[in-house]
Amino acid sequence: MKRVLLISAAFLMASPFASPSSAQRGAAPFVVPERNQGFSSLQEAVDAIGDRRGTILIAPGAYRQCAIQTSGQISFRAEEPGTVVFDGGICEEKATLVLRGNGASVDGLVFQNLRVRDGNGSGIRLEKSDLTVSNSMFLNSQQGILSHDDPNATLTIDRSTFSGLGRCDDANPCAHSIYIGNYGSLIVTNSRFERGRGGHYVKTRTARVLVEDTSFDDTRGQTTNYMIDLSNGSSGTIARNVFVQGRDKENYSAFITVAPEGKQHSSRGLVVANNTASFAPGVDRNSTFVGNWSKEPVQIVGNRLAAGMKMTDVR
Repeated sequence: MKRVLLISAAFLMASPFASPSSAQRGAAPFVVPERNQGFSSLQEAVDAIGDRRGTILIAPGAYRQCAIQTSGQISFRAEEPGTVVFDGGICEEKATLVLRGNGASVDGLVFQNLRVRDGNGSGIRLEKSDLTVSNSMFLNSQQGILSHDDPNATLTIDRSTFSGLGRCDDANPCAHSIYIGNYGSLIVTNSRFERGRGGHYVKTRTARVLVEDTSFDDTRGQTTNYMIDLSNGSSGTIARNVFVQGRDKENYSAFITVAPEGKQHSSRGLVVANNTASFAPGVDRNSTFVGNWSKEPVQIVGNRLAAGMKMTDVR
């Protein structure tokens, strides 16, 4: 498995824009380089792009702000990855970024301490269209990313960390590190999930899934559930990941589940290959690596499993 580094010169891509000039920036931390203009609030910068394509370059700092994108294609990008922290700012009782435009990307941002009354406070609420998230962190919130349904769109996550997320502590439905609705595809690569606080680490209802070169460290999890829950079945690939199941589980019966809430998508051809799965030190129990409710064949090959773990069963 590749080593996952969140903020490192080893993988940072050069920006196509030069750093904002003092004239652009002034006292404004949010710069839209296509307009050569800076703004004091994130929402003002989003509104300035409108229904066009644009970039918002964000200066280092901690912000209690949020924004709603209703049109256009926007790239939200930190000038220096890992130095832009959105802390506690919520729009529409949903998330820091509420995205329902024509596409978006998020690069190098940190989202933390996000909570709302219905228990789904998130860094990003994705309501439609494609989204790419890279080099970003989602910390100590009710949820990292929550989406609506868009069967024609793709969510891509790369080189990002999800830590201290999820909850199952009140009358509201559980929240998860990420919860993706009926999207066309979910792609997760070179990322890390850890220290869950309830629910699943990855819960998805997408028709296709690709999860590769990612770690799921449940060692310090609290009342967590599955590592990957393909709620309504899915085709695709889960490969070269590392899974460690911790002690404090709400449900430890399986690491990966296929169609536990009913089959909506075919799982025929789903490949689960070359992963490593184990229990945290001191945990002595039995579990199943892949619990399959789909009644369809899943290809499970080349995985390295700890003693006491069953490769698969059909529920």
